[in-house]
Amino acid sequence: MIKLDNLTKVFDTPKGAVVAADHISMEVPRGEICILLGPSGCGKTTTLKMINRIVQPTSGKVFIDGEDTTDMDTQSLRRNIGYVIQQIGLFPNMTIEENITVVPKLLGWDKARYRERARELMAMIALEPDAFLKRYPNELSGGQQQRIGVARALAADPPVMLMDEPFGAIDPINRAVIQDEFLKMQQELKKTIMFVSHDIDEAIKMGDRIAVFREGKLVQYSEPDDLLAAPRNAFVESFLGEDRALKRLNLVKVNEIVSDEIGTVSPGDTLEQALARIDDFGYQNSILMVNDQRQPVGLITRAVARTTRGYCRDHFQNVPATVGLDDDLRKVASLMFAQDTTWLPCVDDEGRVCGQITQRAMTHHLGARFRAAERTAQAAAETTSKE
Repeated sequence: MIKLDNLTKVFDTPKGAVVAADHISMEVPRGEICILLGPSGCGKTTTLKMINRIVQPTSGKVFIDGEDTTDMDTQSLRRNIGYVIQQIGLFPNMTIEENITVVPKLLGWDKARYRERARELMAMIALEPDAFLKRYPNELSGGQQQRIGVARALAADPPVMLMDEPFGAIDPINRAVIQDEFLKMQQELKKTIMFVSHDIDEAIKMGDRIAVFREGKLVQYSEPDDLLAAPRNAFVESFLGEDRALKRLNLVKVNEIVSDEIGTVSPGDTLEQALARIDDFGYQNSILMVNDQRQPVGLITRAVARTTRGYCRDHFQNVPATVGLDDDLRKVASLMFAQDTTWLPCVDDEGRVCGQITQRAMTHHLGARFRAAERTAQAAAETTSKE
């Protein structure tokens, strides 16, 4: 949907020419979010602004849905590209409804259509239309204004959106909420988005692809998992940080490594039976007790099963936590550390036990990806040396 072909920007300064973007070539597939990441002054915002010609390219081309935009009318180009900036840029003398409907009005939408679009978008960004549409920007919090900025960019239903650190000025709690809401919207809307950020965690969370910039050059363009597992050079590796293996916890879902081999007992089973089942799964010191619907209702420990007689229903502990199949490994690791456990039961949408996840499985999965990346890099280096 977006293709940059040797896009270059050179600024003339009193001290001479400065190359802000140096022959940037990349493609963003339809419906994906591409994060432009890098330190301040690396060229990511300049690259973004050349797409809608807020900054005029020195050379190179931009293609939108296969069409060369070089000779396209600038106003027409911008009206078909949503644009969201960190400073939000709402018009202070306009109501929220008027702010949202600016572009649809310019495009000639009738009143009923653009007013309905405003209400639809307010619901989408989780703000009550009747409570907010007639207010002015200064009556809203910073986080609410940022949501309105996103709604305004979406108003005319543009196929492409450009976002320049849109959530950077919001406090961490509200930023996480808005990021989550935006990702939910994106699942439905499937916009093609280029998104400038300097926050690595945000990039990993939001991006389908990440482009790392340094001194005006595109250094690496990869999917988040590939970027973390196989940084191209020392700069990318240092920029990602020493905890890049832990950052991958955000990218892996429980359903990728869950094991359906999990021992269970029923409330009517004896503790002797529970101990035998624990021994069948020798790496665990407890076993899960489930009801007739296979929902977890308790935990029988090895210590209790070994020293006590009776039935499981009379000697169980509470289940410390469960995880869902769509949870990421960061949540799982946090729960394991908090509960001092090396495994957790996994449940489906109805709360029924469908397997377990262990620290060992998590470690093996993460490590295997890094080992594979090392082997690939080594093979590439050997091929280069032979040539």
